[in-house]
Amino acid sequence: MNNLIYFFMAIGLSMDAFSLSIAYGTNYIKKSKILFLSTLVGLFHYIMPFLGSIIGGSLAIIIMKTNYIVSLVFLILAYEMYKSKDEEQKGAITNLLSLFIFAITVSLDSFSVGLALGLEKANLNSAFLIFAITSATFTFIGLLFGNHLSKKYGKKANYFGIIILTILAIKYLLS
Repeated sequence: MNNLIYFFMAIGLSMDAFSLSIAYGTNYIKKSKILFLSTLVGLFHYIMPFLGSIIGGSLAIIIMKTNYIVSLVFLILAYEMYKSKDEEQKGAITNLLSLFIFAITVSLDSFSVGLALGLEKANLNSAFLIFAITSATFTFIGLLFGNHLSKKYGKKANYFGIIILTILAIKYLLS
């Protein structure tokens, strides 16, 4: 496969990160956390497909069940955002653990892509690098956009984030 195909795959893999980033960005995240989280998501979008390509197809059945786990996580996050919508500190990105959970959650689908790509006998480092850069960029843009919505619309932007999380949960539940 060529790099253009990897780039389009990366865009597809980055859409969840982008959507979730908008949702979390409505909680007004500091610029330092935006940069760190974007880098972390990019790093996991390199590591997860790399691990998937190493492990191979033997775990494909287990990976298919992660959709239900991701769906549940998104529903819990949407509920937490709703429950704390009137509090000053909304959402769950408050510490290092929550940053890692965010990054892992949006990177799980890249693991299964790595499983499929592992069947190729090609050097996949360029693919994984493209995945990492694209997802980090989409996460960064999503968080900034969410922050912008929060500044412009205040607490109403939080509802937008809740809706995005709920839609993502339903998407994973049905896939």
